[in-house]
Amino acid sequence: MTNGTTALTALGERTRLAIFERLADGPLAVGEIAAGLPVSRPAVSQHLKVLKQAGLVRDEAAGTRRLYSVDPAGLAALEAYFERFWTNALTSFKDAAEQHPQEQT
Repeated sequence: MTNGTTALTALGERTRLAIFERLADGPLAVGEIAAGLPVSRPAVSQHLKVLKQAGLVRDEAAGTRRLYSVDPAGLAALEAYFERFWTNALTSFKDAAEQHPQEQT
């Protein structure tokens, strides 16, 4: 499991974000992820390691390959992180609206 800060830090690097976005469409092997990226396959593997440590990506054996996919638990942690801000913003908006109701004419 991850926390929002760890996940955001991992996604703050452009290549890792691109890798994470590619995995949103489904599981991929390292070679498939690396295709079209301006980094080597070993570099992609290192980025995947960081994403995995952040709890955003998981992997599983598929024959002789490893397939990487978005970890739903990590995505849920990101959602919870942002939900906190959204809830606070909505509460503040509600409080402000109740303190300054518009006059009805």
